Amino acid sequence: MSKVSYYTAEGLKKLKDELEHLKSVMRPKASQDIAEARDKGDLSENAEYDAAKEAQGLLEMRIAKMEEVYSNARLIDESQLDVSKALVLSNVKIKNQSNGMEMKYTLVAESEADLKTGKISVTSPIGKGLLGKSVGEVAEITVPNGVLKFEILEISRD
Repeated sequence: MSKVSYYTAEGLKKLKDELEHLKSVMRPKASQDIAEARDKGDLSENAEYDAAKEAQGLLEMRIAKMEEVYSNARLIDESQLDVSKALVLSNVKIKNQSNGMEMKYTLVAESEADLKTGKISVTSPIGKGLLGKSVGEVAEITVPNGVLKFEILEISRD
């Protein structure tokens, strides 16, 4: 069963570019590496040839996996999203009720998550807990070391 995943326009372009790079640059390089190793003599004792064939197999598996992901990717139509609730692509400002610390996150698809830039996955514990909440609501989120309570201060879109 294939898993549908949602992407922003930027994330979908990045996925497509990486797939094209693998097909147009890495695939020919793998073939060239095999040809060079084959030219070095007896294939039964040629570790370079075996390594090149294995690398090619791994590359083909990666390409097949990415093609499946790309074929099941859906572009998120931001104009159809409800701005009153925390959804994918929402910028959510939250306040930790236990220590008063305020944080701002953008909820994104799992494949686009990057904590350094403040993008958290909607499949992460915090992301799941924030989904569907409105300003003023308190999200109780179970994490490995207990339950965190976050108050939703603000929801916006770029």
